[in-house]
Amino acid sequence: MSGRANLRNASGGSITVEFALVLPILLIFLLGIIDAGRFMWTWNQAEKATQMGARYAAVTDAADDGMALYDYYTNDGIARGEPIPSGNFGTETCTSTGCTCNTGETCPTLGALSPGFANTVARMRAIMPEIQAENVTIEYSFSGLGYSGDPSGPDVNPLITVRLRNMSFRPSWLSVLAVPLPTFASTLSMEDGVGTISN
Repeated sequence: MSGRANLRNASGGSITVEFALVLPILLIFLLGIIDAGRFMWTWNQAEKATQMGARYAAVTDAADDGMALYDYYTNDGIARGEPIPSGNFGTETCTSTGCTCNTGETCPTLGALSPGFANTVARMRAIMPEIQAENVTIEYSFSGLGYSGDPSGPDVNPLITVRLRNMSFRPSWLSVLAVPLPTFASTLSMEDGVGTISN
């Protein structure tokens, strides 16, 4: 009898040891599956926030307050109704600290940072709350659209590229590790560039 009891105790002990060896691997695998799902969710959130930011920037006030006010007829002598030449509108980038023109280009519309930038960031944060103003850039580049002396809004209809950068993902089981996300970008052409309401 005591031999069978010893055999049962020995096999029970080996099951416990095997379970102790396999349990960490199972937990890592389970947490890895959960974090893979969270990673894809975060990626999708960032992508959608960028798309919504571009949409908002395309139909509301420009991040550069000079864009809506600049008159190519008065300031550049371009006849009313004539297309804006590419040399008269350079690529302009707006960040949380202000708007700048690409080196070697002319950006006559360059003005102060308008509330349009903060409003775009707020719209993006509605989808991804961890976005900060310093993670967002809004770029205006020449599209070939726009006419001098347009009475209904800005003279130019630039391409608007909203970029979301310097974001990261932290796994739940290894929170000291930050997985950097790529830069997300979405581009649309400006529609009216005036107002604060977007669909």
